[in-house]
Amino acid sequence: MIGLKKHTQVAFSQSPGRVSWEILNKDKRTRISFAILLLIIALAILAPIYSSFIAHTNPFVSSLDASFNMNGKTVQVLQPSTQGLGLGVTPIGPTWKFNHYFLGADSQGRDIVARILYGGRNTLFIGFVSSLLTMFFAILIGVIAGYYRGFIDNFLSRILDLIWAFPVYLLAISLSVVLLTSGLNFGFIHFGAGSLALPIFIIGMVYIPYVARPLRAQVLSIRERDFVKAAIGYGAGNSNIIFTEILPNVLPSALVFFPIMVALNMLTESALSFLSIGVQPPSASWGTIINDGLALLYTRPLVAILPGLMIVITAAALNLYGDAVRDALDPKLNTRIIK
Repeated sequence: MIGLKKHTQVAFSQSPGRVSWEILNKDKRTRISFAILLLIIALAILAPIYSSFIAHTNPFVSSLDASFNMNGKTVQVLQPSTQGLGLGVTPIGPTWKFNHYFLGADSQGRDIVARILYGGRNTLFIGFVSSLLTMFFAILIGVIAGYYRGFIDNFLSRILDLIWAFPVYLLAISLSVVLLTSGLNFGFIHFGAGSLALPIFIIGMVYIPYVARPLRAQVLSIRERDFVKAAIGYGAGNSNIIFTEILPNVLPSALVFFPIMVALNMLTESALSFLSIGVQPPSASWGTIINDGLALLYTRPLVAILPGLMIVITAAALNLYGDAVRDALDPKLNTRIIK
């Protein structure tokens, strides 16, 4: 009995937030996924250094007649084709030398590694910022609709239903095609046709219902709990109840959604860029690089395979981290004894 009492005191003497953090910190999935994500982000940040001081190439400029010296010989980046009738040119393949097209070149003579690093910056940036946009509006709509209910709930829910009715990729493609021709001009908001803000805005908007609806359902449930009714009975204002009682109970669910949404938004951005309606030249993303490599699948498959592999690894790491966060915030796991 004494031992049980001691363990019980240890279990309940720590705050839920601290317990959740300790569970998350001890989870191997957290360490593995965080290490992978940190490495990918670091490589993307170092893209200008690699391009300027190692590869000595501009990844955004075509180099159709470029050449370099390797082992005392002048080597053309685009070499005469040896396939079929020998027409056209084939980009140089991997040289396995960091300062000489380590993984080869694409059809425009641009260094693949430099392109992938720069493309990763845009893909990660769009995925992260668009997810922040999605989460902000989803939390705002979900909390307001779930707490106030009535007319406000019906009005906001119908708007969500309207967006929900469209297949998400079809809606994103339709918006991209329209906005890429004229840009976005709405009130004080002005986005040019080639701006990265356009895919961020489009992707961030189309996924709002997918997060707002479950958050709204959770707020409806929290609204009926005793501690909220007690706050209302004591005369607390709506804003006070929302910020002190509702949001603290909703944010853990939002934290679980966030890494999953980053992965999903990255995949959406890559799909749009692959269709040439996402990131526009001269900028690059992993999706645009895959598109560039389609014509080289039989001669230089790394051009298309490597960015696709980076998407898979990053999305898997984000989903793994999201699963770890979900388990750490599970109330059943929070009652574990922290030794």
